[in-house]
Amino acid sequence: MRAWLWDRPPHTPVLFKISDLLAGPIFAFPEVPWVDHTFEKMGTLNMNLEIHTNEKEVTEKEVTLHLLPGEQLLCEASTVLKYVQEDSCQRGIYGKLVCTDFKIAFLGDDDSALDNDETQFKNKVIGENDITLHCVDQIYGVFDEKKKTLFGQLKKYPEKLIIHCKDLRVFHFCLRYTKEEEVKRIVSGIIHHTQAPKLLKRLFLFSYAAAAQNHAATDPRNHTVMFDTLKDWCWELERTKGSVKYKAVSVNEGYKVCERLPAYFVVPTPLPEEDLSRFQGHGIPLWCWSCHNGCALLKMSALPKKEQDDGLSQMQKSFLDGIYKTIHRPPYEIVKTEDLSSNFLSLQDIQTAYSKFKQLFLIDNSTEFWDTDIKWFSLLESSSWLDIIRRCLKKAIEITECLEAQNVNVLLLEENASDLCCLVSSLVQVMMDPHCRTRIGFQSLVQKEWIMGGHSFLDRCNHLRQSDKEEVPVFLLFLDCVWQLVHQHPPAFDFTETYLTVLSDSLYIPIFSTFFFNSPHQKDNVGRESQDTQSKPLNLLTVWDWSVQFEPKAQMLLKNPLYVEKPKLDKGQRKGMRFKGPQGRGGRFSSWFSLFPASWTRTALSSGTAWPEHQRQLSLPLTQSKSSPKRGFFREETDHLIKNLLGKRISKLINSSDELHDNLREFYDSWHSKPTDYHGLLLPHIEGPEIKVWAQRYLRWIPEAQILGGGRAATVSKLLEMMEEVERLQEKIDARPHGQGALLAEAPLLLRGSARLSALFPFALLQRHPSKPVLPTSGWKALGDEEDLAKREDEFVDLGDV
Repeated sequence: MRAWLWDRPPHTPVLFKISDLLAGPIFAFPEVPWVDHTFEKMGTLNMNLEIHTNEKEVTEKEVTLHLLPGEQLLCEASTVLKYVQEDSCQRGIYGKLVCTDFKIAFLGDDDSALDNDETQFKNKVIGENDITLHCVDQIYGVFDEKKKTLFGQLKKYPEKLIIHCKDLRVFHFCLRYTKEEEVKRIVSGIIHHTQAPKLLKRLFLFSYAAAAQNHAATDPRNHTVMFDTLKDWCWELERTKGSVKYKAVSVNEGYKVCERLPAYFVVPTPLPEEDLSRFQGHGIPLWCWSCHNGCALLKMSALPKKEQDDGLSQMQKSFLDGIYKTIHRPPYEIVKTEDLSSNFLSLQDIQTAYSKFKQLFLIDNSTEFWDTDIKWFSLLESSSWLDIIRRCLKKAIEITECLEAQNVNVLLLEENASDLCCLVSSLVQVMMDPHCRTRIGFQSLVQKEWIMGGHSFLDRCNHLRQSDKEEVPVFLLFLDCVWQLVHQHPPAFDFTETYLTVLSDSLYIPIFSTFFFNSPHQKDNVGRESQDTQSKPLNLLTVWDWSVQFEPKAQMLLKNPLYVEKPKLDKGQRKGMRFKGPQGRGGRFSSWFSLFPASWTRTALSSGTAWPEHQRQLSLPLTQSKSSPKRGFFREETDHLIKNLLGKRISKLINSSDELHDNLREFYDSWHSKPTDYHGLLLPHIEGPEIKVWAQRYLRWIPEAQILGGGRAATVSKLLEMMEEVERLQEKIDARPHGQGALLAEAPLLLRGSARLSALFPFALLQRHPSKPVLPTSGWKALGDEEDLAKREDEFVDLGDV
């Protein structure tokens, strides 16, 4: 049961439970005459307090705290108000705020409002009101209506607590009615356990693994290649036909040569194994992937510079000369070196850009949303995040052109070959290898290039809170680049944008070992230490077992039903036929999807069905945009309004694509002028307006940014319904038994009813509260009577000067 409470200040209603009044401290309406005076111009005040005499209804509903194996409760506070919308109308729900060694959780009674459709995509590990400790970005306190950052020991405790999360959620908690001792305990506990430096062995990852050994979940359908055995590397060599020129070696088994490298890796065949240990793995060309024409993508970590030791420098030079002669010798192609440390982005550039970019989405209230909407394009351009994405895609296209058109090997060079090398090499493989565009192939790619490639997830995600300077979202940048490809070429990918979104969320869930180590050696070393102290070795979970987080019906949203699988052609069929109705999963939809022109499907899946209500949507994948392989992007038929809105504000992004040199421009334009082969080379559009904001990830928690019944989700829903109807007609024509198609009919189940879907489906379903801006109480007097308001003429704004 709930009732309205008028809080003063700021004289706005908040929601609480009648049982709180009966069981806890007594809250009175302050100065009842004030209530009447405030609303005297609005008419009679109706206060519907539904008080029942039934004891079962009066008793407060007990909300259970669900603890994972090994999870311990640290502190809690009762009578905490969680604001639904921190705005002039401060609506909220009373409950309990708790902090464990795994998460911060708010226990209210609103979970029961979830209907069956919404619970189908509910995460089994993290609830709607749960925040893992590693997901907390910043904590703010409100003191006398002033917002201040909280850290360390506090002399005074706030009346409101604001938590900004790394997945861009924003939580507001009112502590005004909480006991002072509980406020001190919960605020201090949250600050300490989210911001204080940690030791690796103190991570919840190990507590969970030790407690959940007997019932660790495994997914038998998960065939992700982990690249932790020599057999896995040999398999990859055979798959890419690189075994003729390259070999898998086990010289680093037990990490005797280098703790930074994996136990097994691939090098050029003529390379002597004794050379691998000379400089602890530095200066060794490591194989990443082989192209169909025999060229290969390699990477190398630079040798450490010793300015005062001329003898060592000469030795390093001789060593590198020998390495280059080895990989230049036939049958190897010419090698082109790409020094990513000097000719590309810096980690500081990425960190600075994302710090600015994320602030555009950490919106505290509706007023702030509309205030920043006026300056949306200016703020977006000043962050440079979309330009960094474009530069990454451009660099990947350059390397692709070297491999595909020039038939040369490419050697990526970086200080440790574990940041930008991982990013660029992965993007090149996604563009060139259709296997990497399947879900299993993509997961195997992440394992090979990022996990075994030694990307420092522990430092780059700042999981231990030891150095903010080391926190750089390189992997998130990679996922954003992949999303651009998924958005531009949907039928080419076996997975959806929802898959990429939940993968980015999994970076901060410390029950999976995938993203919580700096290197394979660090992970194996911790495993050996645990084996010494326990009877059984720890069974660390991998994030690729999606059954741990989602039920089977929810996992269906990770698969793309419109994926065009590779056709299995008979010998008598022409090889030039690109789309033949495939068999197996996805064939039911992809066979019909292939009947539509590629340009139409790209437009249909990239556009929404509603005109943008705010400027953000003009840079989101919610409005229709036409691709142009030529320079610039404004065409004669482009709408005048969009011209005025875009204009000079993104001129830097528009003109930046002209930097392509002649050979690369010819390669780029030639590919885009031909029909897309979804099982061949795949290049992105990199013109300014083609680089979009990943709306589902960045805007999913902002109610004002949602379009009900519009956007890509509704378009896909309609498309699937149409394909189902065509399939049923085809079944009647072929007189095929109905039972054969029943199993495949489940694919679009969660997408039914496009009218109720949000553009940010499936995450927006959790936003059940009204997103319409609420007019402050002080605004009623200015508006006057409703009759006067109805008689006023509409005011038009001239957009010519925007």
